Amino acid sequence: MPLLLIEYGTGRFTQKAVVGSFRWFLGNKFAWCGAWVTFVTFMISSYYSVVLGWCFYYVVHCSVYDLPADKDESSKIFNDFAKDSWWPILTHFIAVAVAGLSVFKGVKTIEKVNLFLVPLLLLIILFTFSWSLTRSYADYGIKYLFTPNWTSFGDPRVWVDALSQNAFDTGAGAGLMVPYSSFMTRDNGIVRYATMIPATNNLISLISGIMIFSTVFSTLITSDKPTSRAQIVATLKDSGPGSTGLTFIWIPVLFSTIGTLGRVLSILFFLCLSMAGITSLISNMELVSHTLYDFGLSRKYSTPLTVLMMFLIGLMSAINLDILTNQDFVWGFALVINGMMFLCMVIVFGAEKFRRDVINSYSVDDWTLPPVWKWIVKFLAPIEAVALIVWWAIDVISSEKSTGEMWYDFGKETFLITITQWFGAMIILILINVVVVRVWFKQKYSFEHSDRHQLLK
Repeated sequence: MPLLLIEYGTGRFTQKAVVGSFRWFLGNKFAWCGAWVTFVTFMISSYYSVVLGWCFYYVVHCSVYDLPADKDESSKIFNDFAKDSWWPILTHFIAVAVAGLSVFKGVKTIEKVNLFLVPLLLLIILFTFSWSLTRSYADYGIKYLFTPNWTSFGDPRVWVDALSQNAFDTGAGAGLMVPYSSFMTRDNGIVRYATMIPATNNLISLISGIMIFSTVFSTLITSDKPTSRAQIVATLKDSGPGSTGLTFIWIPVLFSTIGTLGRVLSILFFLCLSMAGITSLISNMELVSHTLYDFGLSRKYSTPLTVLMMFLIGLMSAINLDILTNQDFVWGFALVINGMMFLCMVIVFGAEKFRRDVINSYSVDDWTLPPVWKWIVKFLAPIEAVALIVWWAIDVISSEKSTGEMWYDFGKETFLITITQWFGAMIILILINVVVVRVWFKQKYSFEHSDRHQLLK
């Protein structure tokens, strides 16, 4: 919530995307921080579009073929498609092209469609959630979900995955809300938005989690080959590349137990999920396109260029699932660094001044942002982020993981592969900032500190 509020306030106040906003608050030499945020979101988008393409495929597959009756059959369907065919390249292209067309032509049409499909997706989830609770042994799954394994709290990877997922899920730190909020006015209640949207989002995530655990336990225990608790837990941990297995493996199995109605619901589920995914990809693409627009490149050229880059970078994940897993971890975890950069921007600018002038005084008919927010931004959130990264680094360096990968291996989720990509990107962006961006800003948009102060006043 604190991070999303920073993004809403930043975009609404500066009327720019992320790079321009960092430059406005911190000056030209910190424009690379905004470029980093944009780059991380772009890298996430490049493999996210691959997963979105899988949703498109499952809409067609569920319409043509019978749903899988068990986990093994469902896994085979997924592997035959994602690992052993070239279809993911085509579906990846379709996903990028649809999102690009929406950004280029405008999103009014797709918004109208989603006003129908997204609530329908919510209704399907609520129906499935209610139905899953009526199944035999569903309580076993719920009990397992809400019974803490206290030793796991000492594993930094649990916290890394949880924080990365929540940042990914709500968009906190991704910079997506900055270009969107640049179209907002003082009448938009950004404090209300930053409070209600993530709260509602996480409530739906909790409902989905209960639904999945109830379904997995009840399905495996009541199957022809009853499964022990240890085997069920092992199955849950085998969640597929980028933690997508629960969606593409277990959801079809769940709906198959309902019969003909289940097939219809499965089609609707993946159709709605596809449309919801398109809106997310549109926001990611808008961030990159809007950034290029801030640099003087018209949408006529910035959007096609964004589409081309996203498709080419995403090809690696479409072809190789190990690369997708690596990209999901490296850049999903990088959202923590994104959040730190937004926090630093506010701290350097002045947390109290940001709260007073950018949020409270600038807003009309909105909730008042309380002083506790600045203490979260100045102390709690930065300590949390730094401690998590350091804890994770110490843990992976001092121990060998179950995968057999050491910290110095160029594996899928190792320490070395992570920091190599992070620091490689940072160095390149800093050099660009020094050589190109800083000079360009000085020539075209430079204005003195007193002018910024006067505008703020």
